[in-house]
Amino acid sequence: MDADWNGLYIDGEWRSPDDRETIPVENPATREVVSEVPAATVDDVDEAYSSAVAAQEDWETELPQVRGEVIETVQRLIEDHHEQLTDLLAIESGSARPKASREFTSTGEMMRDVVTYPFRMDGGHSQSKIEHKENIIKRTPVGVVTVISPWNFPFQLSLRAVAPAIALGNAVVLKPATETPISGGLLIARLFEEAGLPDGVLNVVTGHGSEIGDHVASHPDLSAVAFTGSTQVGQGVAKNAAEQLALPAMELGGNNPHVVLDDADVEQAVDAGTFGSFMHQGQICISINRHLVHESLYDDYVEQFVDRAAALPVGDPLDEETVVGPIINESERDTILDYIDRSIEAGATLELGGTADGLFVKPTVLSDMDNDMAAACNEHFGPVAPIIPFETDAEAIELANATEYGLAASVHSRTLSRARSVADEIEAGMVHINDQPINNEPHVPFGGTKASGMGRYNGEWIIDEFTEPKWTSIQHEPREYSF
Repeated sequence: MDADWNGLYIDGEWRSPDDRETIPVENPATREVVSEVPAATVDDVDEAYSSAVAAQEDWETELPQVRGEVIETVQRLIEDHHEQLTDLLAIESGSARPKASREFTSTGEMMRDVVTYPFRMDGGHSQSKIEHKENIIKRTPVGVVTVISPWNFPFQLSLRAVAPAIALGNAVVLKPATETPISGGLLIARLFEEAGLPDGVLNVVTGHGSEIGDHVASHPDLSAVAFTGSTQVGQGVAKNAAEQLALPAMELGGNNPHVVLDDADVEQAVDAGTFGSFMHQGQICISINRHLVHESLYDDYVEQFVDRAAALPVGDPLDEETVVGPIINESERDTILDYIDRSIEAGATLELGGTADGLFVKPTVLSDMDNDMAAACNEHFGPVAPIIPFETDAEAIELANATEYGLAASVHSRTLSRARSVADEIEAGMVHINDQPINNEPHVPFGGTKASGMGRYNGEWIIDEFTEPKWTSIQHEPREYSF
């Protein structure tokens, strides 16, 4: 955090703020201003895209091993600076050690897979119905990829789009979240600069979404948009992208159920539920939003869950013992507390927590909940665990699906065939049996259905997003035509 981050990164140069407004970067644990970054203008955005367009043509023609080596070098730099980067995440985004470590582990795993992407732009030959014709199919980069990343996992969720786009021969314009412009943007620029990425292939514009967000998402030079964030904002981004006929890859909100069937191992389900609710203070799109527990296990589950939640250390993320850190800002905190209060007013029982000290919201457990109460029907995005009883598997499925979202879910049962049957009926892009929803592996598709987004990240799925097939035919001998 002591480095000078007060610059935009455009065409391989660090641009000082000059007469631009600057944006303070605050530590959510202390509210101390720890750095400042420039607020990019519309002109800055135009220049970033111009640089990306100019650089992309040459970058596309680089040998695949050259593109792979850049990604591999960035991955090594991440490993070499693990402790410094962990501290940066703690200070800028309120990430406690368990979360920050998981973010870097997942990022490293992803980067090792992305190294192979330049050699996985698979093409092929296809038979022709026309005599002496050869059909050739190859994959080419889409061009310029816009990446708009969130504040909760800023480093990982920026790189999961930036790294594949660059590996596949595209150029990138990255707009990180206003709350996390360093770990979500400027840090990534420094890593790629150190790795020898040619000027202009990656450009980072920090700023207020309200001022440059629409221009970034609707720029005529973009070819694809990768966005992670709320459904409401994502709908606007997708609309802007569609007007440019650019492919949107959207990972949006979630309201993720943790289903505990009547033959589940309660202790195992509580262990998973505790992790899935309170990792990074619940500020994860795939964290557990609702615990759906069979009525025969309900009291036991609530009791065990309250004991586990009450024992979680809350405090400054720089403290090695901390598990639950601060909420990112006052607005998010107030929304969380409002959902809790409204649920209690509607008849829920407050078993634990329900208050905040500054930005530290205490781990909160609500029993006697139903699906329509505020903390259950909304994506609360906080350290809150609404626990809802059900009578039958069919009711559990109905409750799980009674939301506009369809991102992730988990199901607990000692009978795998039964758990699989329930999982198959849950409307979500990702379902985990005898686990919790916070999972990500670089070789399997990551994304949701319904209002949780469109497109998928990772592996062959993100390769499809950031490349396009091109058909070339060769007529080897003269062809006869109808006229």
